[in-house]
Amino acid sequence: MGRNLQDGGQLRPIDLARGHGLSTQAIRNYEEAGILPAAGRTPHGYRTYTPLHARALGAFLALVPGHSHRTATSIMRAVNQGAVDEAFRLIDESHVQLLDDRRTLQAVENALRDLAPTTASEPDVSGPGGTFIGPLAGRLGIRPATLRKWERAGLVRPRRDPLTGYRVYDEADVRDARLAHQLRRGGYLLEQIAPLIAQVRAAGGLEPLEAALYDWRGRLSARGRAMLTGAAELEAYLRERG
Repeated sequence: MGRNLQDGGQLRPIDLARGHGLSTQAIRNYEEAGILPAAGRTPHGYRTYTPLHARALGAFLALVPGHSHRTATSIMRAVNQGAVDEAFRLIDESHVQLLDDRRTLQAVENALRDLAPTTASEPDVSGPGGTFIGPLAGRLGIRPATLRKWERAGLVRPRRDPLTGYRVYDEADVRDARLAHQLRRGGYLLEQIAPLIAQVRAAGGLEPLEAALYDWRGRLSARGRAMLTGAAELEAYLRERG
């Protein structure tokens, strides 16, 4: 970067932009958003930046992968306004969200492990045409009213017998009911369980979901590592600001 420095350690917008593969318009936008400190001006009104601006830009770009563009913007804006404690609070919130996501993943993984195949000592409640609400509730150790509540929440979607009007649960419904039961036992709310059940359906069952969980775990690990990188860059910027 040294060869791009102008007299007095100044950087032109194009120097700052090229160092990170950005456009000069992006640099101006970041300044206007408060991500960068206010630029200096030449006698002719042109913007000038310093290595401190380059450090701020590097910190912001490092924060984005772990915290999102919106939160990284808020963090940098708070720092540049002198509200460092507010920046730390925003960082803490991101870590709390990551921890919550890890706990959700762990709950789903635990629930899947608990969904062992039906054994001879635990007879399958499903017949060729499915099973009714009473036998399924008995198998799970819950009340039929609970299954009806889960149906209203979208966790199970039994069909209706055309002759009797009774609810009939097919194999996929039994799977969803068992998964919901395990997650409820883990303390999860119905509104938290519904999107997870939707993922199982979208994946086409539990086995394809294993690959999705592996990918999910990888994304969480990458996010955690990105937070470490962002913290290091932000600390360097804070030290340079003094």
